Parts: sequence; structure tokens; C-alpha cells
Amino acid sequence: MTSRRRLTLLALTIAAAPLVLGGCTVDRDRAAQGGKGHAAPPELTVTPGDKTREVPVSAEVGTAVKGGRITGVRLTDDKGAQVKAEPREDGSAWVPSAPLQPRRTYTAEVTATGDSGATTTRSTTFTTMAKSTKPQITSTLYFVGNRTYGTAMPVTVAFDPGIPKEARADVQRRLFVKTNPVQPGAWSWLEDGSQAYYRAPDFWRPGTTISVRAGLEGLPIGKKMVGDAERTATSKIGRQLALEIDNATKQMTVLRDGKQVRRIPVSLGKPSTPSSSGKMVIMEKHERTTFDTRGEPDGGYVVDVDDAQRLTWGGEFIHSAPWSEGDQGSTNVSHGCANVSATAADWLMGQTQVGDLVTVKGTEVPLNAGNGWTAWNVSWDEFVRGSALPVSPGLRPAPVAPAHPGAVAGGSPAPAPSVSGR
Repeated sequence: MTSRRRLTLLALTIAAAPLVLGGCTVDRDRAAQGGKGHAAPPELTVTPGDKTREVPVSAEVGTAVKGGRITGVRLTDDKGAQVKAEPREDGSAWVPSAPLQPRRTYTAEVTATGDSGATTTRSTTFTTMAKSTKPQITSTLYFVGNRTYGTAMPVTVAFDPGIPKEARADVQRRLFVKTNPVQPGAWSWLEDGSQAYYRAPDFWRPGTTISVRAGLEGLPIGKKMVGDAERTATSKIGRQLALEIDNATKQMTVLRDGKQVRRIPVSLGKPSTPSSSGKMVIMEKHERTTFDTRGEPDGGYVVDVDDAQRLTWGGEFIHSAPWSEGDQGSTNVSHGCANVSATAADWLMGQTQVGDLVTVKGTEVPLNAGNGWTAWNVSWDEFVRGSALPVSPGLRPAPVAPAHPGAVAGGSPAPAPSVSGR
């Protein structure tokens, strides 16, 4: 059985740090090749501006070129050590691979080359600010390194308090996702700014490696807060598995690569505590846990449960329920969970991964946005409307859908220390 109180998954805590780059450009021009009879060198602007102070540690080296392209960037600290950085895809900036250090001076030397071969070099020296004393926005990255996730696994970042709309673009620009092989995706925010999800138009392809960086440390968020930390993680996507639960038949269909491998009788939430209908993702798995609902509405019980798999923040799980095996397949008696037999629950634990898609249909209530990792519970068009930055209109789902919604779905962060169910 389960309860609707919000629970916190065990995950990585990260910070939210803003991208703030200084003013003007610079000083040095090696391409004095623009004299009579020579092609003009490219125009190059670099930020932060020279001698800028109080630069956030989340700063990037901004580059703007007219009549050429960037062909060299070297960033060094005040001891002469080179700082690793890589370019943004749009070429607008070079991003240090780790936050800069507070109260340190850095020098960036940038070279641009025009089509004619003429070059322009600019350099800028700037100083970072002291460690901020502003309140921090706590961020949590629900993507753990060295795991295998299901193909519906969204990259999820949660924020407390939520990010205001006017700050979301700056925060989103510091959330990086790389996939190998390449499978582009987009970020989308919940309306209250409490969570941001990243996914591709279609489910991840099995075997894909996903690397995530939440480069938020020291990022100014609005005028009064900053981010708290930086986190990175790299994991892989495993084989495809999806679960489809139909309230009309009280059956769960288990699909592997779109093909049915098993049907399992279920008992869902009774009318007073109905299960949610929608597309969910397995969030965590517990071989054994305790549902403690004392003090919760419709609760008041404490029960040990085996083989529990979380679907929502509100406390909906798939779990072993030997006490309701006589009702499974015919009658809904739970407090919102999907009850299955002890044998079926044990089998499912050996098949599923965190990130597998679970679709429930035909119940009395819809799944609420943000009640779990709900990135797949909306269409792609609706999903990209939640982005704080433009999304390419060419990024679209494949024209031919799989035979089943989870035909490419399917990893496992450590379980939370305390759990309640319904």
C-alpha cells in the first residue's frame, strides 16, 4: 500500500550557477594584414572585457566574429596554468571544464581567421569574485554515473526553491548533455520552475552513452541567489523494456523490444484512492522497504513491502502484495499502487531498470505534471514549449512510431532511505 506524501529520492545534489560574462573586448590585433592590397582581417569581440572584476566563477569566454571563425582559444590562470575549456555548439563561447576559482585572475587569448587567411587575435584579463555569500538554490541531479538506465530515462534536475522564469534561460544554458551516438534533445521546465527535464523526441536508443554536466556552481540566479554546486555523470542506456497497465482488464503487459513477454494480473487504487493514468518512469527500486503512512491522509498504517518500484513522488509503486492476490486481475483494492503477486513482483525486479516506461490507462485521475519524472506524459510539441531557449523546429519525433509506446524504453540510482506507498 502507499501514501501521497512527497518523498525525496537519493540523488546527487548540485548547484545552480549563472552565466554572467563581462563587457567589452580587447586589445591586441596581430592581423595588421588589412593594409592596401590585403583582405581585411575578421572582426573579433571577446568577453569578459579586459580588466573586468567581480566576474562569477561560472563565467565563459564569449566570442563574436564577423568575417571569419575562431581558430584558437587559450585560457590561463594567474600562475600560467592552462584552463581546459571547450566550445559551445553555436560557437558563441568557450566553456571552462570546471568552475573558475574565486578571487583569481585569468587571461584569455582568442584568435579568429578570415576566409582569406588573415587573422585577428584579442586577449582579455579578468578577475573572479570572492565566494558568494548569497543564499544558494539547491539543485538535485537525478542521473547517477556508471549506471544502466532504461530508454525512457529523462535527465532530471530539481530546484529548491524553483527557478523564476526570468532566470531559467541562464540556468538552462549551463545544463549540458552529450550523447554517443548523437541523439539531440531539449530541456523543458515545469511551470513552477521546480524541475527541468531533458529528453530526445524519441526514446533513447539502446547502447547510447549519455554524459551530463550541471555547470551551475556560482551562477547568479536572479539578483538574490546563486547555485550551490557542480555535478557531472556519465551512464549508458540498456535494453528496451516497457510496462503497460490497463485498468479495464486489470492486467499488466510486459513488452521487450515491443513484443509481449508476459501478462500479469494487477489490483490498482480503489475509487477513494485511485491510481494515476499517464506515462511514468520507474524512479527507484527497493528489494524491501517500509511504507509508513501515519499522519498522512487515507493513511495511518505501517507495512513492510517487498520488491517495490517507485512511479511517482506522491507514493505510487508497483510492489509485491500477497494480501491482495485474490483481487488481482479483477478488483481494485490498493491505496493507489499497482499490486502484483509476490512471484510476479520478484520476476519484475529482475527485468526492469530505472528509466523504463510505465503506462497506466483507464483510471479515475490523470497523472499530474511533476508527480514523478513526467517528461513523456506530454507530446513533443508541448514539451518543447517548456524550454527557456529556442528549440530547432527540425528536431522532431520519427515519422513512424514504434508498435508500442515503449518500444524503446528501459537503470537504478540508490534507493531513498525512507519510503511510503499507497
